Amino acid sequence: MQVENITPYGEGSGDKARQVREMFDSIAPAYDFMNRAMTLGIDRMWRSRAVKLLKEEPHDDILDIATGTGDLAIRLARELDPISVTGVDLSEGMVEIGRRKVEKEGLQEIVTLGIGDCLLLPFTDGSFDAVTCAYGVRNFADLSGGYREMHRVLRPGGTAVILELSTPRSRAVRPLYDIYTRHVIPAVGRLVSKDVRAYSYLPESIAAVPQGDDMTAIMLEAGFSSARAISLTFGTCTIYVAKK
Repeated sequence: MQVENITPYGEGSGDKARQVREMFDSIAPAYDFMNRAMTLGIDRMWRSRAVKLLKEEPHDDILDIATGTGDLAIRLARELDPISVTGVDLSEGMVEIGRRKVEKEGLQEIVTLGIGDCLLLPFTDGSFDAVTCAYGVRNFADLSGGYREMHRVLRPGGTAVILELSTPRSRAVRPLYDIYTRHVIPAVGRLVSKDVRAYSYLPESIAAVPQGDDMTAIMLEAGFSSARAISLTFGTCTIYVAKK
C-alpha cells in the first residue's frame, strides 16, 4: 500500500493531512519524550549527522518542513550559524511547544516557527539555500508533491536533506526491529500519549514509505538534479540528500 494511503485513524476519518494534524496535536505533550525513548536517544545522533551534511553547502536561509517541536530547527541554528531558520508544521500543538523551546534557547532572532502545509508552502520560488525535513515525509498526503514544493522554494544549487525512519534489511536485525516497532512502541505510546492509534500508525507508515533507491527516484522525478541515500544504524534510519 502507498504511504499516502496509510492514515493515523483510518478511512472515514478525514483526509490524511487533517488526520496527521489531529494526531500530532494529540501527542504533542508526549512527543519529545517518546522520540528519546523509542530511539534510545539515537535520534539526536541522526539529526547531528543530517546537520553536518549542510556545513559545506550554502545555508544562510534554511527551511525546516514538518518542524514539529523544533528540535532540528534549533540544532541547525546552533551548529550552522545561519541568518535564518524557518520551521513550518501542520500542528499548532507541536509548533507551540517548539516556540517555547526556541525562546528558552534564546534563538528567537534566528528561528521562526509557524503553521504551514508542505504541499502549499507560503514562500516564493528560490527563497532558501537548504530545505530539511526530519521524520516527516511519510506523513505527506502527496509525497511527490511535497518534494516538488521543496524543489520550488530552493535556490539554484540548494540542498534538500531528508531524515526518515526506514526498515532494516538484515535478517538478523529485522525480527527484533519488528517486535520493537509493532509491539513495544505502540504499547508504550498508548501509556504515555493516551492516543491508541498514533504509535501503531508509526510502524505502518515506516513500512509503506518508499526507501533507498525508490525514494531517490521520486526526488529525481520531482526535479532534483541528484539524490542519494545514506543508511544509518542498521538501516533503521536513512538520510536522503538531493541537489537542485
